[in-house]
Amino acid sequence: MTFTIAVAGKGGTGKTTIAGILISKLDRVLAIDADPNSNLNEVLGVKVEHTVGCVREKVLEEPPGGMTKQEYMKFQLNKSLVEADNFDLLAMGRPEGAGCYCYANNLIRNYIDFASKDYKFVVMDNEAGLEHLSRRTTNYVDVLLIVSDPTVRGIKTAARVRDLSKEMKLKIGKMDSGLKELITDLKLDLLAVLPEDEEIKKFDLQGKALVELDEKNQVVREIEKLKEKMLK
Repeated sequence: MTFTIAVAGKGGTGKTTIAGILISKLDRVLAIDADPNSNLNEVLGVKVEHTVGCVREKVLEEPPGGMTKQEYMKFQLNKSLVEADNFDLLAMGRPEGAGCYCYANNLIRNYIDFASKDYKFVVMDNEAGLEHLSRRTTNYVDVLLIVSDPTVRGIKTAARVRDLSKEMKLKIGKMDSGLKELITDLKLDLLAVLPEDEEIKKFDLQGKALVELDEKNQVVREIEKLKEKMLK
């Protein structure tokens, strides 16, 4: 049975960092970068040549050789997969033509349903905000991990996501002791507290993949603990 983790929350809180390091701690992962402004590949240290946005344009054309649109979509999405040792990555990207992302989201959701059986884990890095929930990109997850910065606005954003996803488990990230009363009042589960990390800032400035961080790095150690809690 595939175990699916979706990472969500407001912008600038470290969602992609957490998703990338978490992916590096798991095995046989389908990594989904569901943010149109895709950069999960940079954290993972791989290059993306084709995105779902590109596939969107392809499948709007007439399929070649008598293929159905569904078969052609699967073929194009398989071509878009970036393969690595312990994960495969599929990136949303931006559609080349005019129009909304609804069709691209449908492609991702259908592809996950089709392909996830071949993976032990699916980890989806979602775009900031709440819109991806209303578009139902994050269907059928085992854990919806909500990441927040240590602010009242961030925590309230997490609560709004929880309210939109009552049937899902919601988790929230880093915050200090002064906000724990608010967390309790909003009935959110505090799963992990991640420290600010100078080494991660340095990696970002240098454009280095965060999966190259040392195992002794404090954030890496905390995400390892986070993984163990989620999988129990």
